[in-house]
Amino acid sequence: MAPQQQRRSRSQRLALVAATVTATAVLASGPVFAAGLGVVVVADPPAPTPAVPAPEVSGPAPSPGAAAPEPPAVPEPPAAPAVPPVPEPGTPAGPDQPAGGSAVPPGLPPVDPSAVPPAKDLPAFGAYLDYGPRGVARIAELSRWLGGADLRVGHTYLPGDLWSNIEGRPGFLDVWADWRRKKDDRMFVLNVPMAERNEAGVPDAEVRRLLRQGAAGEFDHHYRALAERLVELKVPDTVIVLGWEMNGITYTHRCGPDPAAWKQYWNRIVTAMRAVPGQKFKFDFTPTRGRDAVAWTRCYPGDDTVDIIGMDSYDQPSGITFDEQIKEPYGLQAHVDFAKARGKQISYPEWGLFRNGDNAEYMRRMLAWMDEHKPLYNTLTDYCPHGVWQCGQNPRASEIYRSVLTGRDAPEPTPKPTPEPTPKPEPTPQPTPTKPANCSPLELGDWVEHWLGGKLCVRLDWWSRDK
Repeated sequence: MAPQQQRRSRSQRLALVAATVTATAVLASGPVFAAGLGVVVVADPPAPTPAVPAPEVSGPAPSPGAAAPEPPAVPEPPAAPAVPPVPEPGTPAGPDQPAGGSAVPPGLPPVDPSAVPPAKDLPAFGAYLDYGPRGVARIAELSRWLGGADLRVGHTYLPGDLWSNIEGRPGFLDVWADWRRKKDDRMFVLNVPMAERNEAGVPDAEVRRLLRQGAAGEFDHHYRALAERLVELKVPDTVIVLGWEMNGITYTHRCGPDPAAWKQYWNRIVTAMRAVPGQKFKFDFTPTRGRDAVAWTRCYPGDDTVDIIGMDSYDQPSGITFDEQIKEPYGLQAHVDFAKARGKQISYPEWGLFRNGDNAEYMRRMLAWMDEHKPLYNTLTDYCPHGVWQCGQNPRASEIYRSVLTGRDAPEPTPKPTPEPTPKPEPTPQPTPTKPANCSPLELGDWVEHWLGGKLCVRLDWWSRDK
């Protein structure tokens, strides 16, 4: 062995002894001291930082293509609150008429709202529930009974006792206007009498005189006042059912005593109301089904002043079938044909049960008729004996009505936005152990390495550098 190699071998042995003796100092003094001696502790790599899991989001929106969650069940309401008897338009209430009925007829199973799909292309509908604020409140209650169905039509009547009421006195129409303005697709339907003392049993001679006065323009100012009131309340698109059931004998605004004067009077009213700035009214000409006292076609005032041709169609007289209601003179089919020939929309402002009691067949057929012929709107008269929600006398027809209309046009639930996933922190990269150049690891045993926190490495050239 050459002397130089002998000296280096001896130096290496001295370095080993020095490294062993100074191990404690190396550990305590940190990397600066160790580097000075040429001793490096190669530590084991630290454990990676555990990833923080993303917080769970309750009720995530379903992924595209997944079935939508089932809507919450609509609880069955208790029996409907007692409803004070409401004077029926066109039919005097009997003394034994009940004040209300059960919301769900006894003994009938509840309707599953999911069983009836929404039908956006079917007619807008509602019900006459009361003439004042209670009528507005009950729209939401009836909707709940129908599984959230969207009742887009609100319907009421102006009192026909005094001209001041026919003008829409302050306070009467406000709550209806508020309801209408809350959603753009709602429709407000207002029955408007053509004379005061409208249900006072005025004789034909007096009716004839009043119609001729109206035709001469003596009552125009009352209708201008009404139009201004509706525009002021921001419901200028109200549907005006003017002089309804004119072919009958009930109202002072009936047509029979003088059809020519009646038509001229209608035209004056429409002209007066259309002259008010801002109006967008639609005028609905609505007789009762059938001939009644006079053929309703004799009262038709002309296409220029009629926007909608309606029909009030109750299940009467006794013993009549629905097919007969369709085919009778001036019946349901004649109504549809008459409107179609004039390019007019149709409506059913009043309909419901009557002389034939709890007639489930009428209810089923009438709903199907309206779905087929698509009127602009329909409103069921919902109190006894006609109704199905506020009247407990008609459980079979009630179940038909409810099963057909439950969930209809219910607003689709707004999908919840898919939450952005919380980014997971990147794991701390594991340091790759490196061995310094010219550094030889020392095998000191497991317990020493555990105590030192890693293997000990000694530079081979530190002695020569010091030289």
